[in-house]
Amino acid sequence: MRDEELRALFDQQAAGYDQQWAGMAPIREALYLLLDALFAELPADARVLCVGAGTGAEIGHLAARFPGWRFTALDPSEAMLDVCRQRAQREGFAQRCEFHAGYLDTLADEPVYDGATCFLVSQFLLEPQARTRFFRQIAQRLKPGGLLASADLAADIHAPAYEVLLRNWMTLMSGAGVQPQMLERVRIAYARDVAVLPAQQVAGIIQAAGFAAPVQFFQAGLMHGWGCQRAADA
Repeated sequence: MRDEELRALFDQQAAGYDQQWAGMAPIREALYLLLDALFAELPADARVLCVGAGTGAEIGHLAARFPGWRFTALDPSEAMLDVCRQRAQREGFAQRCEFHAGYLDTLADEPVYDGATCFLVSQFLLEPQARTRFFRQIAQRLKPGGLLASADLAADIHAPAYEVLLRNWMTLMSGAGVQPQMLERVRIAYARDVAVLPAQQVAGIIQAAGFAAPVQFFQAGLMHGWGCQRAADA
């Protein structure tokens, strides 16, 4: 799926996105709980870059948990950023946010961030080289030693266990109230538009982009999360 198609897809989903995926909140909350521990040692006045910020769910969580932090919400979808901005205004942290519509290469190339989040974003880059370049762009914007929390779908799709995991993942989404038409769209996307790679391979891609060896801190079904520290010489 080309960038324009992906952006248009998320523009269309923005207004109802949170409601559509509300049933999956327990997984998201578990990820955020562990994210708090991962980011606990960041400075009290940390600057955090949220890549693919979407509707701003993780920013809202982190803003409540760490009241001195400032955030840059980066997303190519203007519609998603509008929802994110509304959330920030409603929950009272808009004054601590910058909202930037675009991709990483439209953001200033300066190492000013103490931390970054990137949840369910890099999986849409089908070519490993493009995925490495994506993570390198994040590393270049982190201070030396800065932390990235990245989460994506990951599995060895050629292993017999994958069919079991995929079936369970679809059953989970169905039981969480995800609508049938969305489930069908997800099935098609997994086969065509999402790079579901073995977890070890994803970690290798991140490390090759200028991070120390990523540490997996989260897994729920197909979703894996890694904590990654920018290497001093990146």
